Amino acid sequence: MQKNSPLQKPWTYKAGMFLIISSILIWVISPVLIPFLPLTNGVKAISITTSLIIGEVIFWIGALMAGKEVANNIRKSFNPKNWRKKFVHKEQDRE
Repeated sequence: MQKNSPLQKPWTYKAGMFLIISSILIWVISPVLIPFLPLTNGVKAISITTSLIIGEVIFWIGALMAGKEVANNIRKSFNPKNWRKKFVHKEQDRE
């Protein structure tokens, strides 16, 4: 009988991380690409809104699968309020 090494993650964690990464891609790519498609303005607006909602739902499903700590760390890293704090800490470490 083989035991799992401590570095191996369960499949739910891996699937959750995949969903989180794909949701970030949806959030970034959809507002950039959809406006250039040959669609009417109303369809473009609905498409962008729908894709952002779907991206958010996918993120939270992935967060449930990967774990609360992972989701909080990702949210903190993408929060612009925390960007300056990281820069200040890096500058203080260099001194």
